[in-house]
Amino acid sequence: VITMCVPPSDDPNAMNAADQARLDSLRELRCPRLMSSAAEYYRNQDWKETVAIYGQLIDLGCDQWNPVYAPPEEIYLYYAIAYEFLGRFDSSEYILLKGLKILPDNTELLKRYVYSLKRQNKLDDEIVERERLMDIVPTDTENLMELVRAYGEKNDCDRQIDILRNVLEIDSNNQIAKGELVVAYENCGRDILEIYAERCESNPDNISYCIDYADKLIESDRPEDAVNVLNSVIMIDNSSKIAFKKLAKAYEMSDDLPNASKAFEELFKIDPRDVSIALKVSEVNTLADDYGKAIRWADKAAQISNNSGDALGQKGQVYYKALSYCRSEDISDDDRIIALLAFKYFSQADEKGNRKYRGSMSWLEENDILFSKANWFMLDNDKKRRGWVKPESSCYSWVTEKLDKDPSW
Repeated sequence: VITMCVPPSDDPNAMNAADQARLDSLRELRCPRLMSSAAEYYRNQDWKETVAIYGQLIDLGCDQWNPVYAPPEEIYLYYAIAYEFLGRFDSSEYILLKGLKILPDNTELLKRYVYSLKRQNKLDDEIVERERLMDIVPTDTENLMELVRAYGEKNDCDRQIDILRNVLEIDSNNQIAKGELVVAYENCGRDILEIYAERCESNPDNISYCIDYADKLIESDRPEDAVNVLNSVIMIDNSSKIAFKKLAKAYEMSDDLPNASKAFEELFKIDPRDVSIALKVSEVNTLADDYGKAIRWADKAAQISNNSGDALGQKGQVYYKALSYCRSEDISDDDRIIALLAFKYFSQADEKGNRKYRGSMSWLEENDILFSKANWFMLDNDKKRRGWVKPESSCYSWVTEKLDKDPSW
């Protein structure tokens, strides 16, 4: 067995040329063998022998011999990991510090070093080194989130907020970071809406940030503010379906039904085959008591959906709500005509599987409010000869549909 004591100084000037030559020769012989043995022990998870072999590698100076056959990063990294498996994180820390003196900006060694500090609960040192790692690799979100955790243990929510904002700049869909940011804001006593407001105001051309902000304003029951944000978004991108949809919702929450209708109508221009939008326009105008517009949009929905159950049901609903709004104390023929039109479309919707209006149908039947054979009999002869009737009172002036005489009358 060849043995040799390595001089205490790494300074090549500290030994003569002959000693240096002998050391180089010894390293040429021993370092490859030791690297092979270390790798074998590591694969077999024999951590004690792994530690022993890597110790010999460093004692012999193999870490400064040939970076191809004995990479110093590999030597110090696996040496430290072997100590970790032995539960000796203080020794791992010591080895990694030696490696970082040789390779001060090596991120793999630095990551392992901060891990050893974390396992030893050296919080202040860990934070210092993680900040250094952040300077070297600013896009490493794993390290940034660990730094957030560490500052959380120090109760430094302001620093957590700064770092979490960086994380979300790198990965805007990081749900963990979003959640942590909300917690940090709450811990600092800040309004979480600030998060979304700042992102929107700092990136006005990124409409997704401003839509998120509008969403949160709506959730916070501030629809008027959401309207302002969404109108700004639409000025940038007037083809954004999601912006128009949320704008309509905000107007509805504000009880501004005419503008809600306008927002849905603009949305329909973008997607004119979407029957659900036409139905929403009809529903909003029904709520606004604009029954003429409501029935036109219900007709449009029926047209593009080939008379779907939803569209037919909405036509019936427009007539039903108009009846509630317009009917006289003593039920008039006009009221009965509208009631029968409502019943007609509710029945057609029911036949197509939309059964949500059965309660309204029952009410119309049970309250004897439908236009019937007896009502037809009481009409003057001129109206009878036409073969159809239509409401004539001003409240129903928007109605264009005729009620044809039933063959049984």
